[in-house]
Amino acid sequence: MNQLRATRVCLFDAYGTLFDVHSAVACLRPRMDQQADQLSALWRQKQLEYTWLRSLMQDYVDFEVVTADALDYALERFPQPDSAALRGALLDAYTTLSAYAEVAGTLATLKSRGWRTGILSNGTQCWLDAAVDGSALRDVLDDIVTVESLRCFKPTPSVYQLGCDRMGVDASEVCFLSSNAWDVAGAAQFGYRSVWINRAGQPAERLGAQAVTQISTLDQLPDLLPTLDTA
Repeated sequence: MNQLRATRVCLFDAYGTLFDVHSAVACLRPRMDQQADQLSALWRQKQLEYTWLRSLMQDYVDFEVVTADALDYALERFPQPDSAALRGALLDAYTTLSAYAEVAGTLATLKSRGWRTGILSNGTQCWLDAAVDGSALRDVLDDIVTVESLRCFKPTPSVYQLGCDRMGVDASEVCFLSSNAWDVAGAAQFGYRSVWINRAGQPAERLGAQAVTQISTLDQLPDLLPTLDTA
């Protein structure tokens, strides 16, 4: 835990970390068949793959397009009753994904202890604003940092540098939180003090750089961090 003592800012990934990426399908489950969970898992898988591949191809499109393309793939693999109408409803639901139950309380605790908090995400500003406001998180976040200005996705190092630039700190002063092990590795390689929120109890990725520690839910974070002087 000593590696976290020098940090002054907590930056959070958004999708899968603060917001449940499967809540879009969950809220529309009555309109879907028995393959709903498989569709949701494939949608997320292809969404991530497309961000990595488009970065490698240097062919950026924004996260909303990536998400729609991934959904189209998943709907073709797992067709649903009235897929055409469901597609629009799922994309609408994605704009206001549900925050995990412990998120608001954890962010409020960090703020009360003097921490600056922000989001560092592949998402668009429009979608991130909608998710933050939909879960009433605006008052417990200092900034929302999106990759849109860079036109590339994580784990490209320039994305993590953007987080430093926006928060006005060095990489070693950032505690970075993500539920995505590949994102944790990318951030750690860049120099962030990364904490992996391993909600599903997955094995660690073999990517060299490792998290400082891992936790199973976000509300375990405040006990790992010192209380900062707010005077």
